[in-house]
This record gives sequence, structure tokens and C-alpha cells, in this order.
Amino acid sequence: MANIVCSNVDKQYGAVDVIKGFNLDVDDHEFIVFLGPSGCGKSTLLRMIAGLEDISGGSVSIGGRTVNDLPPRDRGVAMVFQNYALYPHMTIYDNIAFGLKRMKVPKAEIDTRIRAVAATLGLDPYLTRKPTELSGGQQQRVAIARAMIKTPRVFLFDEPLSNLDAKLRNHMRVEIARLHQKLKTTTIYVTHDQLEAMTLADRIVLMKGGAIEQVGTPAEIYERPRTLFVAGFIGTPNMNFIDVTAEKTEGGWLLRTAGGNFSIPEGKFALHHLQKLVLGIRPADLQPAATGTNRLSGTADLVEFHGNDALVTFLFADKEIGALVKASACPKPGDAVSFTFGPESLHLFDRESGLSLRKP
Repeated sequence: MANIVCSNVDKQYGAVDVIKGFNLDVDDHEFIVFLGPSGCGKSTLLRMIAGLEDISGGSVSIGGRTVNDLPPRDRGVAMVFQNYALYPHMTIYDNIAFGLKRMKVPKAEIDTRIRAVAATLGLDPYLTRKPTELSGGQQQRVAIARAMIKTPRVFLFDEPLSNLDAKLRNHMRVEIARLHQKLKTTTIYVTHDQLEAMTLADRIVLMKGGAIEQVGTPAEIYERPRTLFVAGFIGTPNMNFIDVTAEKTEGGWLLRTAGGNFSIPEGKFALHHLQKLVLGIRPADLQPAATGTNRLSGTADLVEFHGNDALVTFLFADKEIGALVKASACPKPGDAVSFTFGPESLHLFDRESGLSLRKP
């Protein structure tokens, strides 16, 4: 059993609060991703779980045992760092074996375990090489092998792919996902890359300013963001936001904007008359439409080619709006464009609090 429980965890550096009242239960075998912008506290929190940072308040338990005062080696965790942290003068074999040698594991057992881990990660041809003779992706696999070989109860990954190029990042992301499917080790993974979070996580913990903004599956966070911050952080291209004012009508609501009005049926959102709102709509949910209701019209300012799709940017209600269209039918800069949306694809947030107004 290797569940992790963080109870009211705090971290201060002097008078500065970095983590504030953090509470989270991680189930055994679960893959959790800490996601958020730089400075939100995700790496600090990971290091507290690992024992590399002192906990200012609250408690962390692993497998039912409080580990606040335990040194890292006694917590049953293995950590993979952003910079690989390999010993350049040692062979790959010795780098992987280093931790086991310090634990005085018998030589024969070390060799057996290294061969098994190397086979799993495709490192057999490189065991006699030095780290400088390997590519970035190969070095990252060595760092993972060094963590794996200790058979930890918990894997901790601190932005392990950020130093790799885009193609290698994609490849290593797939390898980490397959590794987790095979080993089922409880894993916490830190990243600022939403694509890594969405493709790897069982649940995402989206953080802002040292606190949790939302916890949920990738689908839950994408489809039902709780706040404006979550809606703006998750999704590529970014969600469009338009300031609107709600007016009650017979059987529904009118959303007034500087560029036109939208009508939506009653029932989906908890609104009140003349409430100041922010309307959110994802670029993929905007559909070309020359006529009809709920239209956003303007002049194409920028067209970005994405392969099968193109992102068209235009100005509406003093806001830059992006719409994804088929590349084969995309307009040219300067062309008049018009898009519509279905009420089911809308998100509405209170302008003052930033909270979603979608009903449960």
C-alpha cells in the first residue's frame, strides 16, 4: 500500500507563504500530475513529499505512515529530476547501480536487477558508455532506471522532460505512460506542460499561488473548469473570453456584449438579472455561420496554419477571438468572418469571483 495523504501542508520561507493549507489524497497505484505556472509551488510540494524540503506545517503520510521527520532514504520514494543528475565519470551501469551499492545489496542481485531494468527501458546497448555519449532522451531513461531499480513505493518526477526537444518529449511521454501501466507504482509528476498532464494523469492537481485551484480527471478539468484561471490554463488554443451582462428574458437569458447579443436557454447556469459575467468559448466550438443567432463576426486579422486545422484570429467586442477551422477552408487575413456556437459549449463565470456558474 503506497497511498499518499497531504493534510493541511504549509511551507514558508521567512514571512512568505509558498504552500498554504494543501490537502490531497493520492490513491495507491494512481498517477497524479501537479500542473501549474512557474512559481505556483508544485516542485516545492514534491520536494516536501520526497523529504528534500522541510514541512512548515501539517503532515505528509505515505502508506499510512507519517514521514515529516523521516530522511528521504527511509520514505520509500525515488525521484527523477529535470537535469538527470547522472555522474559523468561513471558508466551507465555504475550510475544505475550506485544506489544499490550504497545499500550494500549483493553484487549478483545488483547485476540481475540492472539487466532487468535495462531491458525494460531499452538501455542494454548503452551500459558500458558514459552519460556524455548518450542523447538527452537516453540520459533521461537512465535517470528513470536508477529510480526504478530501487523498487520504490512511490515515483516522483520533477519536470523530467523539459530539457528535451519536442519530438523526444513526445516519445518519452509515451514511454513513461507505458512504464506506469506495467509497474502500477504510485506516481506524482510535476509539469507546467498541459499536454503532458492531459495525456499522463489519472487526476490533475491544478495549482495557483501555492493552493489547489481544481482537482479532477483530465476530462473533468477540460469540460467543467471551476474557475476562469482553470479555463484559461487548460486547452490549446486558449479559451476565448468575452465580457457580458446577463438579462432575464421569458424562458431564458440574453447575454449582452459590446459586439452583439447572445441568447441561451434557462437551466444550465445559476444567473441573476444584470449580473456581470465572462463568457468562455473554446476555438474548436466555434462553427462558421453567415446567418443565424449567436454570431461572432469580424475581420480575419491572423491565420495560423496548424496542419489539418488553422486558427483564425479576429476582433469582436474589443477582444481577440480565435476560431479553429479546417485548413482547406480557412479565410485569408482581411476577409470577413462569422462564427456561431451551441449553448451547450458555453462556459459562464462570475466576473468578480472568477467562479464557474454552471449548475452541478
